[in-house]
Amino acid sequence: MVVKNSSKNTSNNTNTNQSSNNQWDDVRAALKQFWGYEDFRPPQGEIIRMILEQRDALIILPTGGGKSICFQLPALLQTGLTLVISPLVALMENQVQELRDRKLPAALLHSELPRYQRQQTLQALEKQQLRLLYLSPETLLSAAVWKRLCQPQLQINGLILDEAHCLVQWGDTFRPAYRRLGAVRPALLKCKPKGTKIAIASFTATADPKAQQTIRKVLQLQQPQTFLISPYRDNLNLQVQTVWTPKGRRQRVLNYIKARPKQAGLVYVRSRKDSEVLAQWFTSLGYSTAAYHAGLGAQERRKIEASWISGQTQFVVCTCAFGMGINKPDVRWVVHFQAPLLLSEYIQEVGRGGRDGKPADALTLVSEPTGWFNPEDKQRQEFFSHQMRSQYQQAQQLAKQLPAQGEVAKVAKEFPNGAIALALLDSAGQLEWIDPFHYRQHRSQKSSSLAQVSNIQQQAQSQMNQYLKTRQCRWQFLLKAFGFTQEAVGFRCDRCDNCS
Repeated sequence: MVVKNSSKNTSNNTNTNQSSNNQWDDVRAALKQFWGYEDFRPPQGEIIRMILEQRDALIILPTGGGKSICFQLPALLQTGLTLVISPLVALMENQVQELRDRKLPAALLHSELPRYQRQQTLQALEKQQLRLLYLSPETLLSAAVWKRLCQPQLQINGLILDEAHCLVQWGDTFRPAYRRLGAVRPALLKCKPKGTKIAIASFTATADPKAQQTIRKVLQLQQPQTFLISPYRDNLNLQVQTVWTPKGRRQRVLNYIKARPKQAGLVYVRSRKDSEVLAQWFTSLGYSTAAYHAGLGAQERRKIEASWISGQTQFVVCTCAFGMGINKPDVRWVVHFQAPLLLSEYIQEVGRGGRDGKPADALTLVSEPTGWFNPEDKQRQEFFSHQMRSQYQQAQQLAKQLPAQGEVAKVAKEFPNGAIALALLDSAGQLEWIDPFHYRQHRSQKSSSLAQVSNIQQQAQSQMNQYLKTRQCRWQFLLKAFGFTQEAVGFRCDRCDNCS
């Protein structure tokens, strides 16, 4: 079942009978107790009801739509454990800290944790003291954690894949563990008492029709109810501007920030080095800013986040590591110093602006199209495209050397990039997972070649270029790209650079 633009559908089922009303009153009372809200925003109530019924779901809500409450509240209302699979340490830390501040039984596991904290969490897991456990795909599939999750007495209610677009963006070549997540539920059920049910729900702000199909297939969702809410935000003004030189790019963003004194914002770049170099330049000009990327320690990241959220730091120069799960309502502007590779990244990042419903501006800077005066953008795109083609070619060659059936850990140990090769074979339909740790190669009539899979990825990148060059309404382009074709017909936002 698909619920599209479902704000009209959310409250009809809450009055079915008195018993249902009483149960729902308890759910709303918990919302008030834990978060202080009087009622749910559409379609939160319908999603929570479905998760409490332990049904599979694919949920696509715009940034700022209140996704985390949709899975946190059901987890807290049930006995047993809900596993939240999350892509970034910063995202896990922010959500778990907020839950702990409310004295709620949540914890996290990741590779950067001190050993004593890790042991504390594992002990709490064994004693069934947790309701929510946040962890990455890699940590979920680590031996120590998996062993404890498989204990028959540990009740697991559900698996939540937060920021599910990362499965599509990173699952083939960057984070191959994502491709094994579909084998997790059947493997866990084999360890649990007969009749156990584990539901899977995936949450994201961005997934076009192809990405939705990939998420359903990889996670092996069973008759999922799908919530598709338009990404359109009428308070978010989109602009793309051409710059002719590296110096001109810096000057353009400087003038942009000068025109917005004391307004909170974000400057997105594509690499750690760029974030540090640009932040140093702004600091030398007297601006209160900082560089933020995945290479920073947890304490330093928390310090930068707190300074920005409190208003001490006006803006942060950041990579894509910043933003997911960080809630600051009054961000008035977002600048892409360099354009993202994918539209899904773009929507995620511009969505940091205007979460309070007030107007916000999003500016993307692009080099002039020839690349003669400033070849940086062209070189960056060519680098990533070459890197991607190279990975697929290496995987194709490596696939011939891999055992027809085997264990992921052994393959990864014996062959450099072996785990990535397995993920790519899975993406091409040439491999199946016996369980999260063992695979079997096969070829069927539906299998694709790795070259075909590579072409699909190249098309996703070219879509971003089309957006940057389009003369049509930018929101109309985005609505079409993310599958809202009917809504896009004749659409004009009257506020993007192309409309105005």
